[in-house]
Amino acid sequence: MKLPIATLAAVVLASGAHATDSDAMAKTANGFYAAYSTFHPSDGIPDAAGRARYAPYISERLDGLLTQATAAENKFASANKDTPPLIEGDLFTSNFEGATAFKIGACSGDAKSGHCAIELTYNPGNTGNPKDKPFNWTDTAYLVNSAQGWKLDDIGFGGNWDFGNKGRMSQTLDMVIKTAGN
Repeated sequence: MKLPIATLAAVVLASGAHATDSDAMAKTANGFYAAYSTFHPSDGIPDAAGRARYAPYISERLDGLLTQATAAENKFASANKDTPPLIEGDLFTSNFEGATAFKIGACSGDAKSGHCAIELTYNPGNTGNPKDKPFNWTDTAYLVNSAQGWKLDDIGFGGNWDFGNKGRMSQTLDMVIKTAGN
């Protein structure tokens, strides 16, 4: 069966666009995690200066959630002077201590949204305890294609240990916003 040239061209363009989208998604995810790596360990919700470091890589929705969660955290802290913050530890990975290395895995999706597997490692370093070995897990970066290109919109936590972050980062941020009454 022969395909008309127009159909063949559409198939070739669609497959090329998919590869380009995957590459662009990976580039955005890499940029985000490279920014994350420059001020590890992350502790709680980033302030305005922290969000500015992520700004080139995150969606408007995620930036809005982070902004609202920061305001909610500040409100909570004012009302509860001797209480720890609602979010302690690393917000951007499954591990409370964060990640010390990352590798962008496979990315896939369509023209509007996609996801990338993020292979993460935490190396506790020289703690003096020989049992403290590096460990690995995979989180998922969810991206959206905006007018400014691909942007990180959420993170799915893939760690399977008892005290790791679970669900999605947006769920954690929503919980903070609701808890503080914003």
